Formats: sequence, structure tokens, C-alpha cells
Amino acid sequence: MQMILKNDSILKHKLDILITGGTVLTMTNGWETIEHAAVGIKDGTIRFVARTDEIPLHDVQAHDTIDALGSLVMPGLINTHTHLPMVCFRGLADDLPLMDWLNNYIFPAEARYVNRDMVYHGAMLAIAEMILSGTTTFCDGYFYESRVARAAVDAGMRALPCQGFIDFPTKDNPNPADNIAIAEKFLDKWESVSPLITPAFFCHAPYTCSPETLMTIKQIARERGVLYLTHLAETRDEVHTIRERYGRTPVRHLHDIGVLDEHTVAVHCTWVDDEEIAIMAETGTRVSHNPESNMKLAAGIAPVPKMIDAGITVGLGTDGCASNNDLDLFSEMDMAAKVHKVALLDPTVMDASTVLRMATIDGAKVLGIDDMVGSVETGKRADLIIIDMNKPHLTPLYNNCSHLVYAASGADVMTSIIDGQVVMRDRRILTFDVDDIMREVRRIGATIRNGYNGPSY
Repeated sequence: MQMILKNDSILKHKLDILITGGTVLTMTNGWETIEHAAVGIKDGTIRFVARTDEIPLHDVQAHDTIDALGSLVMPGLINTHTHLPMVCFRGLADDLPLMDWLNNYIFPAEARYVNRDMVYHGAMLAIAEMILSGTTTFCDGYFYESRVARAAVDAGMRALPCQGFIDFPTKDNPNPADNIAIAEKFLDKWESVSPLITPAFFCHAPYTCSPETLMTIKQIARERGVLYLTHLAETRDEVHTIRERYGRTPVRHLHDIGVLDEHTVAVHCTWVDDEEIAIMAETGTRVSHNPESNMKLAAGIAPVPKMIDAGITVGLGTDGCASNNDLDLFSEMDMAAKVHKVALLDPTVMDASTVLRMATIDGAKVLGIDDMVGSVETGKRADLIIIDMNKPHLTPLYNNCSHLVYAASGADVMTSIIDGQVVMRDRRILTFDVDDIMREVRRIGATIRNGYNGPSY
């Protein structure tokens, strides 16, 4: 059990936040659960986690005391892959195959409507949706990614904004030949702006990025020590395209050009075979699993149980709201657990504890930030959520993990703390005006609706 000595110096100083009375699900290696717990937070750091009867609470003072009686205190959820500004396209082009959806609807809509204003306000709306459903960290890749990073800072959200790269002109990068300069500029701008921001790179996919682009950006990522992400083996069509183009499958292609390693995150990995899983495990490649998006686009079901058995670290992602269509990781957990059971006709695979780890500590490992977040431990940053368990659909309570994965929803999250700041209390976001953001996105949506005529513009 995590303990604090009675003569610990923290007792001599006023805490920023003291959480008392709840049950803490630590998500540490020993799956420690602490009932009637107290969590002390100061300067954004968890200073102690212990039972209330094991510390002299009468000696502890705090600027803000949160009574968590009847609630579960746990690490905030970690969304390992999304495209936040695509909330502005939510519901615009549903029920289509991926390549039709991308080439005939999404890419043309982005070419016409994406701008800095749309990206910022779309990101802010998405952040509101994530905070309200228990997510405290996200990893994003989109156009004008600096506006996403700015939104995260303004909202008080932890983020890994990824500068994106693709081999055709875009509004934020009219000349792909400038990729190196753009990559360096993005890192220089965001590496030291805020402790909430960890910049990274995102090469869209091996079918939209040449080997030269993939290798060049990976080399910069290695030199600067940042994470490198890419969509990989998402559909059968992608596998066919890459095999025709390069004579090998997408995973083997990336392995052969040397971009798979422990600092690479492969998103989707729906169409991979056993040998490719072994390659990813051997190279330390991590995976972001996006089951709801994969199902909605009929891309397939990734062999995640095999990946986990092979030792690959797998986290959960929602993908963008144009292909999901929400950012609620609770529903993503529920779907991740169930889809693999029915696919394998085995109710024991992807058990609740495994899936909950994917949304917390394993998600942090995927993004390389597990030294900071992902579990409730002394010394880690205070990214916590408090879930009200006094609900009809959560009564009675036998197993915390099962309830969180199979019964709870994002709407049960009452309080969110990110980096020691209360960003939501009693389901009210405190860091920005959500109504203002919704008005701005409705205005953007009206512009898109008035000009949208399907696949031809």
C-alpha cells in the first residue's frame, strides 16, 4: 500500500487538493485498491495515497477538499489516437467504406472547410466532450496542429499534438518538400511551452506517404526524441495497395525501411498476420486499437488478443468523430471487450481488467508518458477522475473493473483533475465556456451544411 509517514514534510504544508472518502483504483502493477482513501495533491503532483485511518487527516490542510464518499477515484483515461477537429464533420458522411469515405467525402470537405478557426474551435468542443467523459490525455493528428495544441493549453488538457505529414499539398503545408522545416519548427514551438504538451509526429499512412517521407520524419523523430505515429494496415484495400506498390505488406514495408521501433505507434493494425505481430513485438512497436471506428467503417477486427499475448503494448483510441462518432472511452472499452469475445467465440478474452489497463496505464505506455500518468501513485502527476458509483446501473457493486468496462458511461464521471487542476466539478467544466464553443461550432457547421453537396464540390 502506498503510505505517507506521519512526520512527512507534506503535512507541514498546505495541500492544493485533498480527496477523501472514496475508493482508489490505483492501476498499479499489483492492482491495489484502497478503500476509504485519501489522496493528497500539491503542485500538480500526487503527494500521498493511503487509507484515511492511516494518516493524521486532522493535521492535513488543503485549499480544496473533495469528498469522494461513494465514488471511485482512478487515473484519467488516455485516448491514444484521434483527430479532434473532425467533430465538425460528425455525421456528415456515414455508412461508407473507408476509401470512399476518405477520397470522395472527407478529403474534399477538408480541402474546402478546414482552417485555423475551425481546427481550434473543433478541438475545444472535442476537449469538452472528452473531459465530460473522463479522458484526461489525448494524442491527436490533424491539419494546423498548433491550433489543437493551443486549445489543449487553453482548456488545461494533457495532450500529445502530432504534426502531420502527407505527400500532397494541404492548406497548412502547400509544399510537402518543406516537411523537414515544418517538423523542426513544430518541435521548436511546442517542446517547452507547457508541461501539458508533448509534441510528436504523425505520418498519415504508408499509402499516402512515400518511403522517403516516412524515413525522413522518423529520422527527425529519433534525433529529437519524440514519438512517431502512423495509420497502419487498417483495411484489406490498404494491404492490397501496398503489396502492389512495394511487393510486401504494410507492416513488412515499414519494417524494411526501418521505421518500426519502441518509439513508433501503429494505429489500427487490423490486417496483420502472426509473423507481422512477431515483427511488431520484436521491434517494440506499440499499437493504438480503435474498435468502434474499425467497426463503423467495416475495416475489420484487429487481432488484439494475439498482440497482447505476444507482448505488444496496446492502448485504446477513439479515432475522429467523423468515423466513430463520439469520443467516449467508456463506450470504447465496452466495445473493445465485447467485439473480440464474439469474434473469437471466447468470453474469456479481453477481460475487463485488460481493457481497463488499455485505457489507463497501458495507454500511457503506448504514448511514452507512463512515468507521469496512467496510475494513481505517489510522485506521478495528478491526472484523476472521480466516478459517482451511487447510480441505479452501478448497483450493486461486486467488481470495480467489470462495472467500469461493462456498465459505466462517461456521464458517470463527476470530477476531473488534470495536472493538479480541477477542470470539471459536478459535471461543469471550469476552464472554458462550453456554450460559447458550441455556438462557434454550430456556426462552422452551418457553413459546411450550406455548401455541402456530397462527393462533388
